[in-house]
Amino acid sequence: MLQGHQTWIFDSKPIIIASAAVGGPFEAQGALAEDFDLLHGDIWLGQDSFEKAEKKLQEQACETALKKAGMKKEDIQFLLGGDLINQIVPSNFAARTLATPYLGLYGACSTSMEGLALGSVLVDSGFAKNALVCVSSHNAAAEKQYRYPTEYGSQKPPTAQWTVTGSGAALISAQGNGPRVTGATIGRVIDMGLSDPFNLGAAMAPAAVDTIEAHFRDLNRDPTYYDIIATGDLGRIGHRIAGDLLKKHGMGIPDEIFTDCGIMIYRKDQPIVLAGGSGCACAAVTTFGHFLNQMCKGELHKILIIATGALLSPMSYQQKESIPSIAHAVSIEL
Repeated sequence: MLQGHQTWIFDSKPIIIASAAVGGPFEAQGALAEDFDLLHGDIWLGQDSFEKAEKKLQEQACETALKKAGMKKEDIQFLLGGDLINQIVPSNFAARTLATPYLGLYGACSTSMEGLALGSVLVDSGFAKNALVCVSSHNAAAEKQYRYPTEYGSQKPPTAQWTVTGSGAALISAQGNGPRVTGATIGRVIDMGLSDPFNLGAAMAPAAVDTIEAHFRDLNRDPTYYDIIATGDLGRIGHRIAGDLLKKHGMGIPDEIFTDCGIMIYRKDQPIVLAGGSGCACAAVTTFGHFLNQMCKGELHKILIIATGALLSPMSYQQKESIPSIAHAVSIEL
């Protein structure tokens, strides 16, 4: 059901019956290491390219979620997946392995919540009994495509962020036990004219603010309704900008409930991450790992995740275009 201008309310409240988080060696040193189902000791995963390694991450996340739910791939009506690489090749090839009806998505780093929202629509409408959402990112693959290969050794400014190597999967079902997806606010593309690919947090912050404001406006709800409100990967710079913009617009969110997955995922003594984490996997592993684990323990009851994405490409940057951004919000409740 449409509520307001851009928010969906799911009458049946689809259930996340299982989820999985897979990470790389740097994530194994991070603040949320205990919330991963599987952590790898190197970024190659035994493959001969970073892109093949990323495909492997997705396959493992999907297989782990299915195993935790006691299901087989034949039980899934739809797989919704995406990543950052050209033509979402890792997701396409992972879907080839799973051999499940597949919807490929691209929302940059917002893809996890885009997938969770659309998967919930399929289940809520009765078009699917079970839908599997899976996204991924890989630090070395993303660096090679969007910036400079890691072998180049280029220095980065403090505003830059570290792409998470990992994959997160969530299995949405019409029946079972687990946290429920109660609503989703679909974001608009917002472009404030920023063009620095080493400062994506600042570029994405206005999109996050726009979606947050739309969510609470459409639902006539106060931010304190939620135990946690988390943006996807604004990092320290973008998160501060988003907080300032919300206060300027008369919607201050208490600091104790307003956070960012890109800030949470790594430790403060991991200076190489600079402004924080990013990538499709950033919001995915933090949500499908850490936050859902907390909900299953009864430590959280209502969360709002606003995954943010910078919709640039190497071509758009080379053509000196600005960076349009988007954010999708999903509310999950026990």
